[in-house]
Amino acid sequence: MAQNEFDVIVVGSGPGGYVTAIRASQLGLKTAIVEKKDLGGICLNWGCIPTKALLRSAEIYHFMQNAKDYGLSADNVSFDINKVIERSRGVSKQLNNGVGFLMKKNKVTVIKGTAVLDGKGAIKVTGDDAGVYKAPHIILSTGARPRILPGLEPDKKLIWTYFEALKPDIMPKSLLVVGSGAIGIEFASFYRTMGAEVTVVEMMPKILPPEDDEISAMARKSLEKQGIKILTEAKVTSVTKGGDNVVANVEKKGGKTETIKADRIISAVGVVGNIEDLGLEKLGIKTDRGCIVIDGYGRTNVPGVYAIGDVAGPPMLAHKAEHEGVVCVEKIAGVENVHPMDKSQIPGCTYCHPQVASVGLTEQACKEKGLDVRVGRFPFIANGKAIALGEPEGMIKTIFDKKTGQMLGAHMIGAEVTELIQGFVVAMSLETTEEDLMHTIFPHPTLSEMMPESVRDAYGMVIQS
Repeated sequence: MAQNEFDVIVVGSGPGGYVTAIRASQLGLKTAIVEKKDLGGICLNWGCIPTKALLRSAEIYHFMQNAKDYGLSADNVSFDINKVIERSRGVSKQLNNGVGFLMKKNKVTVIKGTAVLDGKGAIKVTGDDAGVYKAPHIILSTGARPRILPGLEPDKKLIWTYFEALKPDIMPKSLLVVGSGAIGIEFASFYRTMGAEVTVVEMMPKILPPEDDEISAMARKSLEKQGIKILTEAKVTSVTKGGDNVVANVEKKGGKTETIKADRIISAVGVVGNIEDLGLEKLGIKTDRGCIVIDGYGRTNVPGVYAIGDVAGPPMLAHKAEHEGVVCVEKIAGVENVHPMDKSQIPGCTYCHPQVASVGLTEQACKEKGLDVRVGRFPFIANGKAIALGEPEGMIKTIFDKKTGQMLGAHMIGAEVTELIQGFVVAMSLETTEEDLMHTIFPHPTLSEMMPESVRDAYGMVIQS
């Protein structure tokens, strides 16, 4: 092949893109990846990873402030927001370098620049590595960007997106967060723990809208106990900017209006796929509601063009993009028994305090589908490890089909549930029955012991409470 010819070209190097490129190379395909900015994409540089670094700093700060609860003392506890940010950026930089190393190790050619589809089997790149590159298989993994609401256009000073929230110019004393999805709640949790007065405004009747109603209600109660003010069924109707603050008019249920003054606003109303300026129209590639339409293997309606990750639609999660990319490229390579993406088994995690994690159907979704279910619950307060950790707040909830015993969903709130949820994801993937879960031996003392107890509760056989 010529230097500009490949078997596979991946456009975009976020988690979906770089994982796909590595897998393609492992399968013996000559692979290139195009990136216009930083390897690792938004998740690694401005999303999943740096936010977790910030939240870890907040968690440690919280423990230091409450050291007496553990028989310890810590005097004059304080923080340097610049050092906190510096650590967060350092974590991202380390992983960014790691992606570069993986590209070299796996012999993936990195093309620096912006790509546009240029007819069948070709892309045109502008930038550092400008030129036309060809491949019979082109995988679009261009990710997403913050959704912008009219009247809440970010100005990088008073109205932030997650970009500015990760590198604040000041530590705000007061903050208004618009949107209560994972991004909004994580930032609300971080800034509240670091001392800011935080108000969250959400249009839906509950926070964390995709989550089970019961879990959402527990999360709200906990966050409000921490001092976060939450307004649901409410929307920001106007914003007036001052020299170093903003005044927002919030319309609440029933038409009442509340005025909120804050140092900064974070707009966290979701993300939209980066489908513009890719040349989709030129090739006639179908889109729907701002996303590229694909099948279970990432294939678009145009042979040889594929899409994965956020640009291919919800759920817009890094691990969904990674799995989607592997499925796509293995299908391209002719790997046997490649299963299409099953979105019902994609876990969701929110890293606030307490953490929230889930997989599968919520209880209300089961009712809407007319399913006859058994529901089990087990509280953290009944678990020895949770009490020893000083983390007695939380619950594990499991849902089973009453007739077949099939696990339909699992929903958790509490310490480290983002690590626990994968146990139920594996169980659902393997079509494990409720009997299998109840007979599985979990180590003691661990938080994981609550998982089979929740299952037993669904069947009236709970032991530890």
